[in-house]
Amino acid sequence: MGDIIHSLPGAASLKHSFPAAQVTWVVEPKWVPLLEGNGFVDRIVVFRRDDPLSWSRTKAELRSRHYDLAVDFQGLTKSAVIAHLAGPERIAGFGPRVVRERPAGFFYSTRVPSNAIHVVDQALDLAAGAGATNLVRVFPLPAGAPEGRLPDAPFALASPLAGWASKQWPLEYYEQLAGMLREKLGMPLVLNGAPGAVPKVPGTLAHESGIPGLIDATRRAALVVGVDSGPLHLAAALNKAGVAIFGPTDPIRNGPYVGDFQVFRMSGSRTTHRRGATIDASMRAIGPEQVFAALAARVSSAVGI
Repeated sequence: MGDIIHSLPGAASLKHSFPAAQVTWVVEPKWVPLLEGNGFVDRIVVFRRDDPLSWSRTKAELRSRHYDLAVDFQGLTKSAVIAHLAGPERIAGFGPRVVRERPAGFFYSTRVPSNAIHVVDQALDLAAGAGATNLVRVFPLPAGAPEGRLPDAPFALASPLAGWASKQWPLEYYEQLAGMLREKLGMPLVLNGAPGAVPKVPGTLAHESGIPGLIDATRRAALVVGVDSGPLHLAAALNKAGVAIFGPTDPIRNGPYVGDFQVFRMSGSRTTHRRGATIDASMRAIGPEQVFAALAARVSSAVGI
């Protein structure tokens, strides 16, 4: 999810610079809702990574049209191979300092260097290197759709799970934070997750949904509490207010790009992209009291008081 959201301004910049061009986005099925109704994307091709036959089907679907250019915003070998399967005249990708998997660079005809630190700015540099002349910092996202029940009154929203356990915030901290929000601000804390995956945390409200429901809930939330995962990047792209909690990953590179977020990271935290199986100590170092104070400082503007 984060890779898609961070690439939206780059893709929009290409379409804005070449309005007559037809833009195709290759995406896995579960992320299609993030691109629905996107005015900068003309065609969506679904790639099913877990289906061995998907490679040949995706190749056939892509090659049913001619492409002048493919741009690999993800920088992975998988995405570079898919770009190659489309048979474009050229493929633009990141240079060696930025590309995430070095073998991906073998497929590029244009390797674009970038000195930018944040991944959104890197994507914009790549778009410029591919030929975009009008860079736009926009995050076109759909409205979403209601799923499940949400409070009628202002609420805080959190998605406590992350792809790596090391990037998660302790569940007991959410319980403590929920108590503070309820007692001092009269605001419930809603925990969002996929059906059957929302942790049971006393004092919180569970909200199960798919991507459309998450988008809708994020739009409706007064405040957002996030860790380095897709839901936080979604909230930032929707210009929400709240708190972002970082530990083993660096918020300078992939923290909230827009929105009003207080970013917490313990001084001296070691940056690593190893997928830790347990909560990192640097995440435990950020206490509920700190998070609550930052949320309370934003509550007036967030709810329009």
